[in-house]
Amino acid sequence: MKLSADLKAFEKRIGHHFARPELLVRALTHGSVSSPTRADNQRLEFLGDRVLGLVMAEALLLDDKKASEGQLAPRFNALVRKEACAEVAREIDLGAVLKLGRSEMLSGGRRKQALLGDAMEALIAAVYRDAGFEAARDMILNLWGARIQSVEEDARDAKTALQEWAQARRLPPPSYVEVARTGPDHAPVFTIAARLQSGEEAQATAGSKRQAEQSAAKALLERLVGT
Repeated sequence: MKLSADLKAFEKRIGHHFARPELLVRALTHGSVSSPTRADNQRLEFLGDRVLGLVMAEALLLDDKKASEGQLAPRFNALVRKEACAEVAREIDLGAVLKLGRSEMLSGGRRKQALLGDAMEALIAAVYRDAGFEAARDMILNLWGARIQSVEEDARDAKTALQEWAQARRLPPPSYVEVARTGPDHAPVFTIAARLQSGEEAQATAGSKRQAEQSAAKALLERLVGT
């Protein structure tokens, strides 16, 4: 298989030349364009998630030889979660080479966090199957770069941190309420309120409920800690 010019340029961006270019094409093929003769990237995504996890677990152990499991776990989660994968995908302009169906293209699929994160994991698996674990590890460490060293010592997500703050003060867990939903069905925008039983509240808006909840929790926690 001969790669197009844009995919050859993409190979340069990720630092890996495919001996089996069909793996790269499959990693970049979303389910919206799959067919009996064209496989999508879902199975590769499943594998890539595991390869990424192993690489990050090893990297964190080597980076901080004194950290406990309790310290390492939240750092690990921060580095492998979908948001982190999507962020790396944006940096290498993965969205520009995604193969999407018409509906996904019209709904802004090249910018969607979930699609980018999934394709990034599929790409990792494609490199792993093309050239083995060391090649996949080298690409991951190169693309994640300083994130590994700079990941916060306490990388707990904001919702967990807020719940622990409430528990330490014998308060019930915070609740998350959808205040508003705007935008079209294919690209909704959510406004979520994070609330404590004691009355404190903060709101945030994002393109997914999960991100809006995280942002609202972070805003409320910062307000509480600052008071």
